[in-house]
Amino acid sequence: MLYRLKESGYQAHLVGGGVRDLLLGREPKDLDIATDAHPEDVRRLFRNCRLIGRRFRLAHVMFGREVIEVATFRALQEPGGNNGEQHADEEGRLVRDNVYGSIEDDALRRDFTVNALYYNIADFSIIDFTSGMQDIEAGKLRLLGDPETRYREDPVRMLRAVRFATKLGFRIEPATEQPIRELAPLLGDIPPARLFDEMLKMFLGGSALDNFEMTRHYDLFRQLFPLTEKSLSHEENHFPLTLISRGLANTDSRVADGKPVTPAFLFAVFLWQPVRDMAARLEADGQATAQALQHAGSQIIAQQAAVMSTPRRFSLPMRDIWMLQLRLERKGGRRSLRVLGHPRFRAAYDFLLLRGEAGEVPQELCDWWTEFQEMHPEKREQEVTRPRPRKRRRRRPRRTADSGSGKA
Repeated sequence: MLYRLKESGYQAHLVGGGVRDLLLGREPKDLDIATDAHPEDVRRLFRNCRLIGRRFRLAHVMFGREVIEVATFRALQEPGGNNGEQHADEEGRLVRDNVYGSIEDDALRRDFTVNALYYNIADFSIIDFTSGMQDIEAGKLRLLGDPETRYREDPVRMLRAVRFATKLGFRIEPATEQPIRELAPLLGDIPPARLFDEMLKMFLGGSALDNFEMTRHYDLFRQLFPLTEKSLSHEENHFPLTLISRGLANTDSRVADGKPVTPAFLFAVFLWQPVRDMAARLEADGQATAQALQHAGSQIIAQQAAVMSTPRRFSLPMRDIWMLQLRLERKGGRRSLRVLGHPRFRAAYDFLLLRGEAGEVPQELCDWWTEFQEMHPEKREQEVTRPRPRKRRRRRPRRTADSGSGKA
């Protein structure tokens, strides 16, 4: 791709995170290209190309399942300028940004210096207009331009600052860090679907626990999961925080081992305490335990979806995980076999183990389910059919003829 663009008379460079990761000795996840060719020019050169985006007009070139993103060099318009291709709302957030410019203009409008590095195939050199190489060597994450202005243009940059800092093991430069806590509420203006995408990057990329702790430190987590933060700030015991910390550590471990992870389980962990709190209130008002839990789950999911989209393919498994907790708490009998055959049993069992680690349910219960599912089917059948010891009833003393008569 790079050489076809170059041979057609265009500049073409690898740019951004791919260059940064290669310099750090990491395997890049994405390879992005920056060029002076306009999106329509790229589409003419590559038949396997489609143009996307309104705010940022981009070309996506498909090679099988792999997608290479090609962006035209862009420039920031001067304050007060009047250009229909760039527009900011009243809060300073960019809603359209298609002002094209030079490679140096493009570098200066990128978010962080470590993402503003270009690999030039013409002479195999690194082009650095922003001292990004120095910041990589110093392990420093620095935002380009005035931090408050840049965060107002796109509040998601605050989440990206946290994510890159934990991913790379860098420290956030003081000027970049200073406005985050104050401007955190601006995330409330971000569409719920985009926040969901950012959440996936934050918590399913291998640094979930670090990102959780840092987003809480900067008051960003409250903007993503307000109900969860409320339950954490008012907790009277350690259960909710321990459950979340163990769940995120487990997620990081699975990512490191190459095992699958799902947002449904993560959402179930984050929202469990708000669900429990609401279910307790509904039960106190007279609802049966199962009904209260079901209603609470539906209401909490709906409230969370107003902040961050929760696709149905994830919300349904979340409800199953929560509802199965009631059935897992009643071990023994044939109902245990039915629970074992439930499609969500494994996720619900893993969730039960987290609750056991947090001290919310007895460890004995977790051990029983661990042993039960590992039993040979015949032994398992014997376990659920063997008669349970009956409690011995205490016999009442027999009354004599004159007992209670009051006679001496």
